[in-house]
Amino acid sequence: MKSITVNGVSMRFAVKEGELLVLDGLQLRVESSQFVALIGLSGCGKSTLLKLVAGLLRPSAGDIRIADEPVRGPRTDVGMMFQTPVLLPWKSVLDNVMVQAVVRRLPRDEYDARARALLRQVGLAGYENRYVFQLSGGMQQRVAFCRAVLHHPTVLLMDEPFGALDALTREQMAFELQSMWATTQAQTVLFVTHSIPEAVLLADRVAVFSPRPGRIVDVVDVPLPRPRTPEVMSEQEFSHLTARLRSMVFASDAAGRAVKAGVVATLSDHL
Repeated sequence: MKSITVNGVSMRFAVKEGELLVLDGLQLRVESSQFVALIGLSGCGKSTLLKLVAGLLRPSAGDIRIADEPVRGPRTDVGMMFQTPVLLPWKSVLDNVMVQAVVRRLPRDEYDARARALLRQVGLAGYENRYVFQLSGGMQQRVAFCRAVLHHPTVLLMDEPFGALDALTREQMAFELQSMWATTQAQTVLFVTHSIPEAVLLADRVAVFSPRPGRIVDVVDVPLPRPRTPEVMSEQEFSHLTARLRSMVFASDAAGRAVKAGVVATLSDHL
């Protein structure tokens, strides 16, 4: 298991008008084996942070370390899940999971056995030879999870993995993820979500982003015992944490709007 350290990270993108500052001086520490959720309004840089941790992007300033090693490019110890499963429709369920082994040139027999075991663990035994169009959305995301953890990554990055699912399936998948994470003795997890209850249900800690440029307003501990059952969502502490995080997200948005309004007013006074 490995920790993640984000130290003073800023990210700028070139746009037609010049530069767009997406992240500004981001500081975050995720301890080994922790599950940390990232919440904030759309466009605040949560997904950009995941790409930086994965080594798919390089920060404009600052640095990111996994187990005290600087991230300088894609790594073999990181797994990633996206909002959509991104499965190959011409391949079977088993072959989709085995894409990791093929790309990384891992021993076929060893990882074929692991892929089948993972599919059993997520309730897809007997579906190995099915195709994507024969699976529900939730089943497709289970396949994507198996593919992401096939190569024993010590860091798992999840970018709104249930965002495209209906509300009931999304809630079911959240509980299943909790179980799968425990069963695979998985990883240090960074989990992007726009659902505050989902963040509280799954995470050990929740990092709240400000509107763009993204900064971390606060990191809130979630002291609810594990495993978390559906009943926990009716408890007072769950409701209190959800309300607290929601107020933080929208308070930071209001503060950002006030700052922008003040800047515009100041500029107009000088025109």
